[in-house]
Order: sequence, then C-alpha cells, then structure tokens
Amino acid sequence: MKTLLCCMALLAAMAAPAAAETRYDRNLEKAVLDIVAGKMGNIRGGFSYRQPPQFVVLPDAPPPVPAPAEPPRKEASGNDGLMPAVERQVSRTVF
Repeated sequence: MKTLLCCMALLAAMAAPAAAETRYDRNLEKAVLDIVAGKMGNIRGGFSYRQPPQFVVLPDAPPPVPAPAEPPRKEASGNDGLMPAVERQVSRTVF
C-alpha cells in the first residue's frame, strides 16, 4: 500500500509542472503585433466588416486541342530473332 501511495505522489509531482500554465503578457502580444504589422507593410489588404467578400471568377478555359494521332506502326515481321510467347503444358501429377 505504501508503494502505491508513493507512486501516486511521485506521479502527481511529475504532472504538476506539465499542468502549470505560463503567464500571458498582453503588452508583449501588442508589441509583437506592431512589429509584425510593420514588417508586412502593404502586402496584406484590410477589409471592412461591412464589405461582402468578392470572389474571383475565372473565364471558361478553351477546349483542349486533341493530340495528333500517331500513324499506324508496322507489324513485327518475325525476323528480329524473338519468338512469340507460348504457354507450355504443365504436368498436374504430383510425385
């Protein structure tokens, strides 16, 4: 029973720092926002809350041009030294 209580106390002691929260500094947040906004400059655009969103509509793309058809290839004449693949008969007998 002592071991169980000791383990529980140790586990609680190890979990306490993980559950602790850091203090939140609002002045630091404001300073960071000012620095970041200054560096961004005019890249970002501001929108009024009253302005409805405007979506960009792309024009319809022209239909794709079909690829030119290849001319029919010549049939293999058989003089290239290759043999046609033929399945051989397999014996079903097991020794």
